[in-house]
Amino acid sequence: MGRAGLNRKTALATATMTLAAEAPDLDVIGSWKGPVFGFAHHRGFTHSFLGAALVAPLVVGFIYLIWRLRGRKVKDPNLRPRWGQLLGFAYLAAASHVLLDFTNNYGVRPFWPFSERWYSWDIVFIVDPFIWLLLVGGLVLPAFFALVDRDIGVRHKGPRGRWGATLALLGVVALWGVRDFEHRRAVNALEARTYEAADPIRASAFPLWWSPFRWNGVVETRNFFAFMPVDSTIPDVDPNAEMQIYYKPEETPVTLAAKKSYLGSVYLDWAQYPITETEPLDGGERGYIVRFRDLRFSYPGRNGRSVLSPSVVLDRNLNVVGVQMGMRGSRASPPD
Repeated sequence: MGRAGLNRKTALATATMTLAAEAPDLDVIGSWKGPVFGFAHHRGFTHSFLGAALVAPLVVGFIYLIWRLRGRKVKDPNLRPRWGQLLGFAYLAAASHVLLDFTNNYGVRPFWPFSERWYSWDIVFIVDPFIWLLLVGGLVLPAFFALVDRDIGVRHKGPRGRWGATLALLGVVALWGVRDFEHRRAVNALEARTYEAADPIRASAFPLWWSPFRWNGVVETRNFFAFMPVDSTIPDVDPNAEMQIYYKPEETPVTLAAKKSYLGSVYLDWAQYPITETEPLDGGERGYIVRFRDLRFSYPGRNGRSVLSPSVVLDRNLNVVGVQMGMRGSRASPPD
């Protein structure tokens, strides 16, 4: 965004926007207090519209300090810093981070603290090589042509790379449009079928990284969840092709105790298609392990523990004695 033209408005625009665009991920420091606390606060305050309004002046203040320490030097002496504009650009960059995270299926809470509801567009995989290709190309190609221009003696006014950055941004928006269209087709195809004679209550499609036309479909019915691959280029879904059924487990005092724990309540607030699995330890004499999973992040052929699949360890009296978030936990072993 800086190279697309905002760096022609004021000095230090690109540096300010780069830092502001990354600043929301400072919420990772919450992991210092443990994996559960970090999960509870991930994509929270700093990933909200109000958080962006507080992140922006902090970034601009940091840039101002560096500018003063460097002797108020800028690359172009004819273009001075305009701090009011930099504040607005910093907010725009921080908000772009929220937008990018909204496009994937993890989601954001943009209206925190007024509402802690999660929102997700579900059209982009968390790591998308096509977006990376567009954005990196928008930076690299202008640099290549700049070398050519230098060799032939062509000189340009103002910062370089405007056309490349603009085309890259337009390419990302176009890609979002294609993915949104295909996502709607996938969801409509899922909702148009019955599954083992059961009507769907709701249906979702979650992206895969290698194709805008391939999705993981999840359908909820009264008694079970159905999980299957979806090809959005085909107007119908074959529920018999690689469909996996996950029956909703019966609620027991064990699962209720796990869900009422801090980890359980945080996880269920975030998860869209949660299922639980209970493992008794010595028939329940040594307690229980209750594992949580969200079908949004299930992938065919991958049955190992996921970083987004936590566990709650209970003793035989159903007291929480340990938690596990991914590969980290407050207690690694079951109760004795």
